[in-house]
Amino acid sequence: MPFSYRRALGMTVAAIATSTAALAAQAPQAPPAPQVTVGGVVYGQFLYQLKDSLGLGHQNNFSVQRAYINVIGRFAGGVQTRVTADILPAPSAVSATQTVVRLKYAYAAWTPTGSALSYKLGLLHTPWLDWEEALWDYRMQGTMALDRNGYATAADFGAGIDGKWKDDQVNGQLTVVNGEGYSGGTGDKRKDVQARVSVRLATTDDNSRVGGLRLTGYAGVGKYTGGGDRNRFIGMLSYRSKQFTLAGEFAATKDTISPVGASPNATGRVISGFGVYHVPNSGVALIARVDVVDPNTSVSGDRLTRGIGGVSYQVSPNLRVLADVDLLSYEGTPTPVQDAVRSRGLFQMQFTF
Repeated sequence: MPFSYRRALGMTVAAIATSTAALAAQAPQAPPAPQVTVGGVVYGQFLYQLKDSLGLGHQNNFSVQRAYINVIGRFAGGVQTRVTADILPAPSAVSATQTVVRLKYAYAAWTPTGSALSYKLGLLHTPWLDWEEALWDYRMQGTMALDRNGYATAADFGAGIDGKWKDDQVNGQLTVVNGEGYSGGTGDKRKDVQARVSVRLATTDDNSRVGGLRLTGYAGVGKYTGGGDRNRFIGMLSYRSKQFTLAGEFAATKDTISPVGASPNATGRVISGFGVYHVPNSGVALIARVDVVDPNTSVSGDRLTRGIGGVSYQVSPNLRVLADVDLLSYEGTPTPVQDAVRSRGLFQMQFTF
């Protein structure tokens, strides 16, 4: 009989445990706690002018070129937010005497469960520059050719859709934005439509969104505030592995300003090629880049050619340094001021936190 009691007690306990587990499985699960992270990146440099055409002595200075503070939030239901403050020390194109703090990114994104698409609204990445900078990976040296020459901006106000398929074999982005850039105001009723698609033709040991042998195309079609066309078409062939990066791009630009005669109308061309070689078993990398910019193909003597070459060293995961030269040549005769600043030696750093 005692054995029967023990058996009955054991069966009762097992039944209660099974019922409790079943009820727990049926009960709604609490959403995961929000995850908010704060980080940043800083670009600093020492610059030495290699020419002294104005007789002022070889100018040299230390400076912080840019600092970004990122606040990223991840929430239940596939919602993500980002706010990035862009800190621009003086002197700059914005202010000669004061440090300027402005928004670079401020958007909300939603990726439905199981979806290949993410929907964004706010001050967001434009499709081309964020992707190209990730491929080049040396924003610390300076901006890309289209950005540096005023043809593109990294962020703008609007709405967009990001997509990726088959482990980034295909990825792309579509945006509808104001068109004036994150520092150019809202503009008028006219909007720009921008789209990028990148296809991996062959795999490498880099399976990121920019890795492998890739063919990438971009189209941006829009209107200036007040009227006039602002069109950009880009094609790029790139190869990226953990050891090598090679890329070549061709961009066609069209700019017409209304009313006619208010500003020169131009059909331009930008050609850029760059490469990175990571020395095996070390933190050393060699970089090289050439940008050829022809602002108006109908006018002779206005072409610019920029050559960049240098050596970088990854001190730690959070600190990288770069020694490089940045040389600019003109098809025509440069002014004394242009000639004085076109040849530069740089020691640059990037640190993240």
